[in-house]
Amino acid sequence: MPSCVLAYSGGLDTSVILGWLVDEGYDVHCVYVDLGQPCEDRQQILDKAHGHGAISARAVDVREELCRDFAFPVLQWRAKYEGIYLLGTSIARPLITKACLQVARQVGAQAFAHGATGKGNDQCRFQLAADALEPDVQVIAPWRIPRFRQQFPGRREMIDYCQQKGIPVKASTEKPYSSDENCLHISYEAGRLEDPAVNGLEMIDFGMTVSPQEAPDSVEQVSVQFACGVPVALNGQPCSPLEMVTQLNEIAGRNGIGRIDIVENRFVGMKSRGVYEAPGMTVLYDAHLAIEQLTLDRDLVHLRDRLSPEVAEMVYYGFWYCPKMDALMALIRQAQQPVNGEVRLNLYKGNVMLDGRASPNSLYDEEVASMESGGGYNQDDAEGFLRLQGLPLRVQAHVQRREY
Repeated sequence: MPSCVLAYSGGLDTSVILGWLVDEGYDVHCVYVDLGQPCEDRQQILDKAHGHGAISARAVDVREELCRDFAFPVLQWRAKYEGIYLLGTSIARPLITKACLQVARQVGAQAFAHGATGKGNDQCRFQLAADALEPDVQVIAPWRIPRFRQQFPGRREMIDYCQQKGIPVKASTEKPYSSDENCLHISYEAGRLEDPAVNGLEMIDFGMTVSPQEAPDSVEQVSVQFACGVPVALNGQPCSPLEMVTQLNEIAGRNGIGRIDIVENRFVGMKSRGVYEAPGMTVLYDAHLAIEQLTLDRDLVHLRDRLSPEVAEMVYYGFWYCPKMDALMALIRQAQQPVNGEVRLNLYKGNVMLDGRASPNSLYDEEVASMESGGGYNQDDAEGFLRLQGLPLRVQAHVQRREY
């Protein structure tokens, strides 16, 4: 009998897929990848998988790895998809694939199954990661299989199937949106959010943040210390990557920080509307920028900023495990070596405001930067500098006069 590993959450989709795979003749090994989903009972999910056809079920805790090896390198790149999205879901998918394939290797499974639809980005991230890590594995994506879609054309049929099989699910045919969460963020999409004219920030029952209007009327200050571009201490206390993210989620969340509403361009070609909250990572992006401004050379920063959208696109599309990303990650590790120091931030009603920053590697020289004389800068030198910079412009102006 063929065997497969299923990335299993215990929700409606993967509950149905587990039953369907068993009906198709597979021995199914369910893997719950623990990314820090805050509102789920892990043992109950595993018991449910065992009770409804899985040969085995296990949880794999990757929360620390998610923050340390995936989110923080993306933070160092300052990568934001289309200038705003911090990639919380995108970052997690290659790690889920890796964890599932490791289990597949342990149990001797030939296939990897997931519940991503044939319209979205996640199918791309799962597939491309699997191709890179285990090129001979069979990827089973039921939503791309016509007979599965014929059997389950909508949520009503899926709920009926679970009722017939005695599979408990917390689902209804009426739901205003769907959500996906991990310790980095929560995403909200589909349902009523598919109408971009609807105010999504007012509709959603957010799980990590209060609204800025409901946040305290007083400023809360935090300090973040960086070592080689990695946040290592919060308010003077050393933190692991996971502790850093979870503690900042709580602090920034109660101050209404980190909500966005975006219409984004999916890899498969369509536009989609998403609402996201990422309170802790939002603060870390602002803190990281502040310490970089002191410590990184101009040309290196500008190079990184030109490449940053490329990195964001690769993460969003699912090209995490590839030579290009390997090279880019090696580059950013080297570039971030001098990014050391501490940043103080004031948090207030959805705003992150810089209070101060200091670094032992600061390139800021007050004497040189001062508008007063001194510091070894001779303003006479600017005359020759600008004459050389302007030389091509003067030659062109003699040949072809501009109207003005």
